[in-house]
Amino acid sequence: MKKLLIKDFRLAMHPTVILFWLLSAMLIIPNYPYYVVLFYSSLSLFFVCLSGRENHDIEFSAALPVRKGDVVRARLCFAAIVQLVQLILAVPFAALRQALPLPGNLVGMDANVAFFGFSLLLLGLFNLFFFTSYYRAPEKVGKTFAVSSVLFFAAIAILEVTAHAVPFVRNRLDTPDPQFLPEKLIVLAIGAAAYAILTLISCRISVRRFEALNL
Repeated sequence: MKKLLIKDFRLAMHPTVILFWLLSAMLIIPNYPYYVVLFYSSLSLFFVCLSGRENHDIEFSAALPVRKGDVVRARLCFAAIVQLVQLILAVPFAALRQALPLPGNLVGMDANVAFFGFSLLLLGLFNLFFFTSYYRAPEKVGKTFAVSSVLFFAAIAILEVTAHAVPFVRNRLDTPDPQFLPEKLIVLAIGAAAYAILTLISCRISVRRFEALNL
């Protein structure tokens, strides 16, 4: 699987991956729905899979002397690296946003510790929405991404509404750091666990569906 992962970075990685990593800087924009930044890493993964379809990447990978399931595991590992790099790059911009003499985010969640916990949850949900469907019918990657995007933005909308409507989220989680830091760290830990679990579930379902796929 290690060689397949290297193959993904050397041959399958789309230029938009690096470009959209840079969009982590959008966290310093005042009054912006910061969860949208996560959509760009998801969009770059769509471009990876789309270009892979045009270049017959799946057929090429499946023809290699490797286990069929490892093709999926390597791609999910690649996706996780892309997503986690996006979040790591976002951390200094979130810190800068906190340091700027600006009011809190009036649109939704502030770029704080809890935001990263919720972000991990959203990325885990995207993996579940997208990859489990993609590996059932790789040729329909556009339709798969469209449906996954609708579900992804629905989840974003729910989280943004909670930042205004749920008192605990509004008064304790949607606050500048280091206020209420213990609660925010708990959310971060729960988000990290949810991301790991959802991504593993996505991988298992995707492997099972890809192995049943007649290429």
